[in-house]
Amino acid sequence: QVQLVESGGGLVQAGGSLRLSCSASARTFSNYAMGWFRQAPGKEREFVTAITWSGRTTYYADSVKGRFTVSRDNAKNTAYLQMNSLKPEDTAVYYCAASPQLGDLSVPATYYYWGQGTQVTVSS
Repeated sequence: QVQLVESGGGLVQAGGSLRLSCSASARTFSNYAMGWFRQAPGKEREFVTAITWSGRTTYYADSVKGRFTVSRDNAKNTAYLQMNSLKPEDTAVYYCAASPQLGDLSVPATYYYWGQGTQVTVSS
C-alpha cells in the first residue's frame, strides 16, 4: 500500500509559479512511476505529466510542455511538479499517482494509488 500526500497548491496570478510536492509513504517509492493529473470543475481528469521510476524519462501533455517540469527525489520519497507561466486554464485540483509502470502512463487506469489532491487556482 502506498499513501500519497500532495502539497503546495494555492492561489497565484497568471504568469506566476507554484511547486507541488507529492510525498509517498512507501519505502518502495523508487519502484513506482509517478504521474500528475488534474481535474477542473465539470471536466474529466486529464493527464499532466509522468516520470519513470529512475527519473530518466518524462512525459508531458502538450498543454504544459515548456512550462511544467516533473522531477523526483527517491531518497526523500517525493515527486515534484514545478509549474511556471501559469494560466487561468491551469486552474484545477492536481493529483499525484503511483504506478508500477504497467501500461500507458498518460492513462489514469494505469495508476494504483492516488493522493487526495491539492487545489491550484490561477487568477487572470
